[in-house]
Order: sequence, then C-alpha cells, then structure tokens
Amino acid sequence: MSESTTDEPTTGESHARDRRDRAGQKWLSGFVSLIGFWLAAAPFVYEPAQSMLWNNLLVGGAIFLLAGYNYYRLSTGHSTSTGVMSLVALLALWTAVSQFAIGGQFAMDSVGVADTGLIWSNVVSGLVAAGLSAYIAYAAGRDVRTGTAAGTR
Repeated sequence: MSESTTDEPTTGESHARDRRDRAGQKWLSGFVSLIGFWLAAAPFVYEPAQSMLWNNLLVGGAIFLLAGYNYYRLSTGHSTSTGVMSLVALLALWTAVSQFAIGGQFAMDSVGVADTGLIWSNVVSGLVAAGLSAYIAYAAGRDVRTGTAAGTR
C-alpha cells in the first residue's frame, strides 16, 4: 500500500492556497484602508466635537496609510506586515472606544455636542476595522514556516 494517509497538501496545493490567502489579505487590507479614509472624512459629513474631529483625522489617517501600505506590500509580492496590521487593529479599537473615553456625546466644547451619527459611525467602523485587521495579522502570522533555520530553505 503506497497510498499516503497524511492530510498534508502537495507543493502545488500549498502554493495555490498561499496565493488565495494573500489575495484575500490584500483586498481586506484595501477595505480597511477605505474604512480609515471614511473615519478621517466623517467629521466633514457629521457635526463633530473638536476633540473628535482631531481624533478622527489623526487616527483615521493613520489607519488609511498603514492599511494602504499593507495593501501595497501584498500587491508587490511581499508578505503581510503582521506588526503594521496589529497596530491598525489597535488604532481601530481605540477609534471605537475613544467615543466614550474622550467624551463622545457628553463632550461639550467650543463646537458643541458631537452628532450621534458620527459617534456610532466611529464605533461600528472601528470595530469592523479592528476585527478585519486582527484577522489579517492572525492569518499572516499563521503562515510562518517552522522547522528551518533563519535564512535557509
């Protein structure tokens, strides 16, 4: 009996799965980048409190640039930057939580109370971006090959 009973994929199947995983990570990174763009642009759609305006501009812009960088890496054949996507997940989580940490609808400043639509847009967008970024970082970390010395194949 020369049949193999292992569930290990053949070399061709492994490479095809890697390409599908990277393509999925690439498009998810692009989607997260668009969420970051929305977070940065949302204060111009809704009426923000001053603190939320700057938080959205800075954190949304950072998410947009970092997730866009990961999209670029995957588009040029490099692997996902697990550290960058982990940072994006933390920034997105901060966006969701900061609505209540820095005042949110209870914040009264020179502009006034923030629009409830902006608060919930930030919470939902932040949670979605955090979940997708965490998944991308997890999937990229899972693809690390073990059992070989560094720099050898």
